[in-house]
Amino acid sequence: MTDLMIGADGLARCAWGSSTPEYIPYHDTEWGRPLRGDDALFERLSLEAFQSGLSWITILRKRESFRRAFAGFHIETVARFGEQDVARLMADAGIVRNRMKIDATLQNARAAADLEGGLSDLLWSYAPPPRPRRPAAGEVPAVTPESTAMAKDLKKRGFRFVGPTTAYALMQATGMVDDHIEGCHVPQRTAEPVPPGT
Repeated sequence: MTDLMIGADGLARCAWGSSTPEYIPYHDTEWGRPLRGDDALFERLSLEAFQSGLSWITILRKRESFRRAFAGFHIETVARFGEQDVARLMADAGIVRNRMKIDATLQNARAAADLEGGLSDLLWSYAPPPRPRRPAAGEVPAVTPESTAMAKDLKKRGFRFVGPTTAYALMQATGMVDDHIEGCHVPQRTAEPVPPGT
């Protein structure tokens, strides 16, 4: 697979962004775009944790069911979920029915609700300085010092199921880093173009 693919619309995309029809709008309008807000980032943190060990397309296809099941990922609401909610979630075929991940989501909502200053500010405090886009997908890391530090801090604060790899996937998805490949049509939002010869 090449790093970029030209779609039927003539646009160059990161190869994964053209690999299935559902990925195209996600790649073009959401992935890598800066996202802020406590509930919005709690949703993405939760979905990245549910994705662990699975393909992202599985989660993307179930996203609306996840939103219904988890009250729109409203932190204060999910933080109050109890055993009846867990039983309901475990019976919901529209989501990934993994007890450890469900329990972690509820615990993470409680941890997020207790944060002074909010989840969004905490997560964005680990965003690295803008940098040029990489020329090849093979140069995109799975873990960085920032994602390792984020995961360590979240764990210390009581969050679960968020290791360095999941933290980096979150950073990519929410625009804390821009890992679109050089030449992708999605406008570069977090870094300035590199001057020629540098």
